[in-house]
Amino acid sequence: MFVVLLGAPGAGKGTQAKVLSERLHLPHVASGDIFRANLANDTRLGQQARPYVESGQLVPDDLTTAMVMDRLEQPDCAAGALLDGYPRTVEQARSLDSELAKRGLTLDRVVYIRVPTVDLLRRLTGRWICRQCQTPYHEVTAPPTVRGVCDVCGGELYQRTDDKPETVQKRLDVFFAQTAPLIDYYQKAGILVEVDGQKGIEDVTRDVLAALGAA
Repeated sequence: MFVVLLGAPGAGKGTQAKVLSERLHLPHVASGDIFRANLANDTRLGQQARPYVESGQLVPDDLTTAMVMDRLEQPDCAAGALLDGYPRTVEQARSLDSELAKRGLTLDRVVYIRVPTVDLLRRLTGRWICRQCQTPYHEVTAPPTVRGVCDVCGGELYQRTDDKPETVQKRLDVFFAQTAPLIDYYQKAGILVEVDGQKGIEDVTRDVLAALGAA
C-alpha cells in the first residue's frame, strides 16, 4: 500500500506518520530524511542536489523524484510506504504517478489531515523555549507555571523566529498555495480522503486507518 500524507504545518502529520507506520508496518518515507541521507552519504543524487541545497534554491522536481524513487526501491518498501512531504506540487504528483506506473505500481490513497488555519496558527505560535536549558513549552497544551519563566531552571522563555505569527502565516500561505491544486488533482483521481485533524491524536489515527480500510 502506497499512501501520501498531506497536512499543513501544525496539523500533526508527523505524529500520525509515526503511529501509522507502526500500525500498518510500512516505512515512513519523509522527503526531508531522504535529502539529509543523500547529502550525508554523498550519494550520486546527493552530489547533484548539494549545490541547490547549499545555495538555498529548490531542488529540481526531477532530482527530487529520483531520490524519492530510489528510496521506494529499497527492500523495506516492497509492500508499500507512507510518503510524507512529497509530492508538494501537481508537477511532482504527475512525476510520481509516472514513475510508479513504470514499475507497475500506483498510489492507493492520499490522506489530507485538515485543520482550520486559525487552529494551525494557535498551535504553531504558542510554542516557547527556555534560553538556558531548551525545555519546550506551549501556551495552550504545556504552559509554564509562571508565564515567561522555565519550570526546570528558571530561565527566560523566548519564541523562535519560525514560531512568530507573521512567519507562521507566511509558511501556511505557501503551503495552501501549493497544496490546493494538489488536493484537486487527487480528488479528480478519486483517491483523496479528508480527515478532521482537530480531533485527538488517537481519534485522528482511527479515522485515517478507517479511510485506508485498515481499522
